Amino acid sequence: MLATFIQFLWCFIQFAIGYNLFFPLLLYILFKLSRKRQFTPSAETQEPDYAIIVTAYEQVDLIPAVVESILALNYANYMVYIVADKCDVSSLHFTDNRVVVLRPPETLGSNTRSHFYAIRNFKRAHERLTIIDSDNLVEPTYLTELNKAFAAGYVAVQGVRKAKNLNTTIACLDAARDMYYHYFDGEALFKVGSSATLAGSGMAFTVELYRTCLEKLDVTGAGFDKVLQYEIVKRKYRIAFVETAVVYDEKTSGSDQLVKQRARWINTWFRYVKFGATLFLNGIINFNWNQFLFGIVLLRPPLFIFLILSMFFMAANIFINPLMVLVWISGFIAFILGFFIAILHSKPDPKVYKSLLSIPKFIFFQVLSLLKIRKANKISVATRHSGTTND
Repeated sequence: MLATFIQFLWCFIQFAIGYNLFFPLLLYILFKLSRKRQFTPSAETQEPDYAIIVTAYEQVDLIPAVVESILALNYANYMVYIVADKCDVSSLHFTDNRVVVLRPPETLGSNTRSHFYAIRNFKRAHERLTIIDSDNLVEPTYLTELNKAFAAGYVAVQGVRKAKNLNTTIACLDAARDMYYHYFDGEALFKVGSSATLAGSGMAFTVELYRTCLEKLDVTGAGFDKVLQYEIVKRKYRIAFVETAVVYDEKTSGSDQLVKQRARWINTWFRYVKFGATLFLNGIINFNWNQFLFGIVLLRPPLFIFLILSMFFMAANIFINPLMVLVWISGFIAFILGFFIAILHSKPDPKVYKSLLSIPKFIFFQVLSLLKIRKANKISVATRHSGTTND
């Protein structure tokens, strides 16, 4: 009995890790077989009212640039709320009355606290809100593209975060990672009937939905977007993905910066992986495809973790079950094929292709991040962008 149980457990653990290698390609096949959904042209006769919330922590150096890009939107009905948490705002001066600078009297130290500080200080009752990071820039059509999904009946929308900088190898690899996730966890996942995962910025919601999901929760540390997407899908809403709603995001350019950022992200996965299990089971109980598939995605470990574990299992099977080595090899082939499908879809700068040779180095830095996860949320509550050019 014990031998049978150990054998079953060994097979189950391998399946729990190995399916992640095949999943992107299976999702791609489903995507291609599904009927492509197009958003219907907007029937809205007036511009919906947006609150654009820009959060900053300790640094305001990049705020003028993001505000300049927002004020260049081909849209009129919005206000910008800059929540400068623990910041010196003496250098922030804006003549446009649509820009409101908020300096909390006490340190908030949390994205959601900053968002609700802005909500409590709204100058008028906005219908929708969108969240932008202080290091982002927005395309002039950003809000009009988001409106297409709202007009189709969605109450939560994720846009695309494209790389603002490709100045180092690490920045290029960070951009390649985003391309992978945007394609499979955004476009493909949404098009097969589930929800796009949230990316922390470049996303929009009705104010009512955002308040319903998070107002009674005090989310601290990294990962408010993980809590938010869980609360949305738990309520059986779908998060739409709009590839044409573009924000430009500052990519991680230095190794020290990468280690600290990934430590927080890995910590977040371990904290919130339970959401994946809950949605997966809810999807089965409710016969809800959105919850079921989204739950599977949330259960997936960070890329480098399941890749390393997959290599370990493949090596172990050389001595345990040589036939399984062929299965693991086919899994790696499927994953690499899916990865390049996503990269090719994004039509990246040639620098990104060149950077792929440094993937082992990128994985090494993330292994270092794994050693820091216990103190991840004490390192900083935000990524500091120093403009370094060191890999």
